[in-house]
Amino acid sequence: MRQRILTGDRPTGPLHIGHLVGSLRNRVALQHEYDTFVLLADVQALTDNFEHPRKVRENVLEVALDYLAVGLDPNVTTFVIQSQIPEIAELTMFYLNLVTVSHLRQNPTVKAEIAQKGYGESVPAGFFVYPVSQAADITAFGAHLVPVGDDQLPMIEQTVEIVRRFNRLYAPVLVEPRALLGEVARLPGLDGKAKMSKSLGNAVFLSDSPDEVARKVRGMYTDPQHLRVEDAGRVEGNPVFAYLDAFDPDRERVAALKAQYQRGGLGDVKVKRHLLEVLEAVLAPIRARRSEAAQSMDQVERVLYEGTTRGREVAVQTMTAARRAMHLDYFGTQPTDPTTTRRDASGSSG
Repeated sequence: MRQRILTGDRPTGPLHIGHLVGSLRNRVALQHEYDTFVLLADVQALTDNFEHPRKVRENVLEVALDYLAVGLDPNVTTFVIQSQIPEIAELTMFYLNLVTVSHLRQNPTVKAEIAQKGYGESVPAGFFVYPVSQAADITAFGAHLVPVGDDQLPMIEQTVEIVRRFNRLYAPVLVEPRALLGEVARLPGLDGKAKMSKSLGNAVFLSDSPDEVARKVRGMYTDPQHLRVEDAGRVEGNPVFAYLDAFDPDRERVAALKAQYQRGGLGDVKVKRHLLEVLEAVLAPIRARRSEAAQSMDQVERVLYEGTTRGREVAVQTMTAARRAMHLDYFGTQPTDPTTTRRDASGSSG
């Protein structure tokens, strides 16, 4: 059996070019090599959008369109809607007994996001236990590899700890995952901040129109000391050059532009114009495929339904083994028939 990958996103809004270089391109490249599951983590999206569930539901379809647009092939990649897999919730409850509050409180990824969102002591419990929920996601599908950025490594470490403790206490039935680090560093935001983010409003989205991309590129942060064309400019910390590093395939051209900018003689307007050409070459085919897929939303929903059905079948097998290991298989070892609780993407019985 081929090794299995689990990856995915919280559908809190459309995906952006940071996702493209950080994860999406890698998923497309790996999907023919591994048995790939992509999770639309709508339950986790609700942890900080619980007052707007309709927004999360709509974003599931938007993110699915982005997946298809970048080249994820539903014939080889399984798209799964998280909320339709009740086994994930059950595993989460079991795993919560295997971690401590103090350990969760010290998780660097959670701490950073709590600070970013300004929760303080008002952090929702669902958000706080996000690492445990993610461990349930990964193990429900028996993932061997989880593609992540280095900022997500604490999440994978938490999952490994849970798996090892479960297997030691009960029986060795859970797969221990490994992190698969991408080769591209996280893109900074348009405003020069460390992270491109939907919530910070500093992102170029895959679904942006050409005019919207042009407007955003023209307004990008550069070197604030580079006031005149003839002035020497800084490349480090300049998001324009970070984007060129990520998207311009002509490495020699990028190196030449950097050298000219650093010695003076290259204006921000000119280098931004070049970046816009590079981004449009990347985004135009994605935009076209997204528009084509959006013409057949029934087919997009069918892809989600069929993928979620397959995902449920895998999760049921994991849950059956976990219950047996914990001696909670009271009525035999036959798994729940997923066909009795299948639901389509619109929420009606299938």
